[in-house]
Amino acid sequence: MFYTYILKSIKDNRRYIGFTANLNERLEYHNSGLNPSTKNRRPLKLMCYKLFKTRIEAMKYEKYLKSLKGGKQLDIEIKNMINTPS
Repeated sequence: MFYTYILKSIKDNRRYIGFTANLNERLEYHNSGLNPSTKNRRPLKLMCYKLFKTRIEAMKYEKYLKSLKGGKQLDIEIKNMINTPS
């Protein structure tokens, strides 16, 4: 199983979209500063995620979400994903 996920930076309130096979490990990776894209935006919390059977599906959904550029449709997609408690 694969996940497409959205993280939110506590520092600057911005979102990060990615995909992974191991959600907990990936969140740890981001918060440890090993990802150059999120290193200076820590700490990050998991906002929501969506589960897929294949890596290709998760990658395609990640690309789709990134194409929305934070507009209204992205907010709709986020509401349809599995949200995590704040």
